[in-house]
Amino acid sequence: MRKALKVLGLILLVIVVLVGGAAAYIALSGIPRYTPGKVELTVEVTPERVARGRRTADMLCIACHMDADTGKLSGHRMPDLPPQFGVAYSANITQDRETGIGTWTDGEIAYLLRTGIKRDGSYAPPWMVKLPNLADEDLKDVIAFLRSDDPLLAPVKHKTPPSEPSFLTKFLCRVAFKPLPLPEQPLPRPDAGDHVAVGRYLVNAHALCFGCHSVDFAKVDDLHPEKSAGYLGGGNAMPDLSGRKVLTGNLTFDETGIGKWSEADFVRALRFGVRPDRSVLLYPMVPYPELTEAEARAVYAYLRTVPHIQNAVPRPAAQEVTGADAGRAAFYHYGCNSCHGDTGLGMFDLRKGARDFPTDEALIAYIRHPEQFKPGVKMPPWDGVIAEEDFASLAAYVRKLGLRASGS
Repeated sequence: MRKALKVLGLILLVIVVLVGGAAAYIALSGIPRYTPGKVELTVEVTPERVARGRRTADMLCIACHMDADTGKLSGHRMPDLPPQFGVAYSANITQDRETGIGTWTDGEIAYLLRTGIKRDGSYAPPWMVKLPNLADEDLKDVIAFLRSDDPLLAPVKHKTPPSEPSFLTKFLCRVAFKPLPLPEQPLPRPDAGDHVAVGRYLVNAHALCFGCHSVDFAKVDDLHPEKSAGYLGGGNAMPDLSGRKVLTGNLTFDETGIGKWSEADFVRALRFGVRPDRSVLLYPMVPYPELTEAEARAVYAYLRTVPHIQNAVPRPAAQEVTGADAGRAAFYHYGCNSCHGDTGLGMFDLRKGARDFPTDEALIAYIRHPEQFKPGVKMPPWDGVIAEEDFASLAAYVRKLGLRASGS
């Protein structure tokens, strides 16, 4: 008996040593590297391609790569990365030849976007968008945009700090988050006359709604989106820019999802960020004004075909700040901090507010209907959402916060 216990103890010790050694190896070695493949591709940069590529970049790339200090896509720290993944910095994707992608070939860009493998063999972690199912022509459009003379891509010599992935990220990059294969067959755009097919393509390949709106990033199937756990049933926990946990919405037509929404309700929410009850979408969800009304209706048509999931996802309660002035209280009550952060330096920072809107009246007009000032803006219209008596104090606080953030 004593000998058996001794043997069992030795076995357990060996297991502990092996597990500990494996954990130490993962922690020290970081994210795996791979041998990059080659894609022979030359994209013709035409105005039409650039315009379409810019639209896709607006939906998928610009928010993460935009550096408010340079005004270019030169990369910055990603403040809304779920903390369990560590600390991440987006890359400089301007045309700078040293710190950007100015020397990358079209094929190298395509290979990265499809597989997640950079030309040096390093693997882009899970927070970088990968596009394994994007139509070939749409992928070429993105590359054409990156090659264009768009001011956002003008060369900026800016090297972002290396990301600091957590142990969980390093582990998942060995067992779940792995490079994706190149498509074996051409990927065409869906037939424009098939509304359900267009909606499915937007949800799964182009706008990539499924990633956030399924149950967990760690259980998303990038190659076969419909196989993702809790597909479109919501509940994925994501932080806003104040660190508050926001659960993604249930997009299925269950009564706990959008089963009672009309097509017009859905189109307004998707394109302009206003829900049927006149509340606004909460960051990290933003409106998609880049989508046409027909495309938004196509998404609605596809969602009607998705199996229902019963999952009543609670919305965060309004944040009530006690002992604050009226403007600060309104800033938190209406959730402005979810996008702009506590300091005004969030994903959409406020430092240029004093220049763009020199009076409170001008700022209030913008807050009411930003889409009338900046077509394609990601900010919802707040007219009818914010109480009339709160506009003046809110505008004054926003201007003050912007000035403080800019050091004025």
